[in-house]
Amino acid sequence: MIRHITQIRVRYADTDQMKMVYYGKYFEYFEEARSDLLRSIGMSYSEIEKGGTYLPVIEAFAKYRQSARYDDLISVETVVDEMPVARIRLNYRIFREGEQEPMVEGYTVHSFLSAGTGKPTRAPAQFLQVLQEAFKNQ
Repeated sequence: MIRHITQIRVRYADTDQMKMVYYGKYFEYFEEARSDLLRSIGMSYSEIEKGGTYLPVIEAFAKYRQSARYDDLISVETVVDEMPVARIRLNYRIFREGEQEPMVEGYTVHSFLSAGTGKPTRAPAQFLQVLQEAFKNQ
């Protein structure tokens, strides 16, 4: 299992008229946390794309238990449970600072697409190598 925590301060622009985080923003928080996880293990999205592979989201889910509000400090826990082949699933839990119960839980599933052909492909060897190393070290 690979696990990473990203802290985010909720901006006023992230909230709706009720001063709660707009539901779609949580997927942006997932994206930020996903990028941070990849960087933390030694490979960024831009490196993957430069290597000729895209990682489009093909499935996304979120279950909302509570709403974050302006200026809350939240932690997004991102977890990869298994090595990918043609897809990778990342699980997320969002916590408000000082609380033990998640406010939001969700996941995203990404396929690997060849940038040249736009067709599905297997996970790049270099990406798998970096993931394997990260699995060993966590």
